[in-house]
Amino acid sequence: MLTTAAATLLAVSSAVVPATGTDEVPASVEVASVNGSGCPAGTADTSASGNTFSVSYRAFFAQAGGGANPADSRRNCQLSLRVSLPPGYTYGLAATSYTGFAHVEEGASALHRVSFYFQGTSPTVAVDHPFTGPLTGEWRSDYRPAEIVYSPCGDDRNLNINAELRVRTTDPSKRSFLVADASRGALRAKYEFAVKPC
Repeated sequence: MLTTAAATLLAVSSAVVPATGTDEVPASVEVASVNGSGCPAGTADTSASGNTFSVSYRAFFAQAGGGANPADSRRNCQLSLRVSLPPGYTYGLAATSYTGFAHVEEGASALHRVSFYFQGTSPTVAVDHPFTGPLTGEWRSDYRPAEIVYSPCGDDRNLNINAELRVRTTDPSKRSFLVADASRGALRAKYEFAVKPC
């Protein structure tokens, strides 16, 4: 069985917003839950303090071929983040990155997908990082949106970040696998001005 242990760090800026309302503002984040087929109970450890959190994964991998169970070809791990902000502020995901290790045989392929959405809404962004065999080595995927999608103003909604690993092979005698061993990201918050007619 593959075992991974990695730390995840989410940094949220704590600068005071100026009059322009465009810079980052104080925030506090906590990991509300970690679950999925790639991080079942007892295989992920979390901690949070102020505006940072960390997650250590010990079983987030997908594999196919070489006698692997067909159900192992797709795994996911979803983080649900609870973010506390001063009244009148909103936040969005500014960046996230994942690192891991891949062994993909010739003729096989693998995929790392990250999507995020605010609680009660449909996924707003999905980013794919494909792998084509033959390939063996470390990998990294980065997501930094050109335009940040912010949470709905006036609603207290968790941010869900779902990561998937998928492996497909054309030769069932040869094992291919994809491991995610670390991730980190950053939130950005901004002030939303309320406007009403006089």
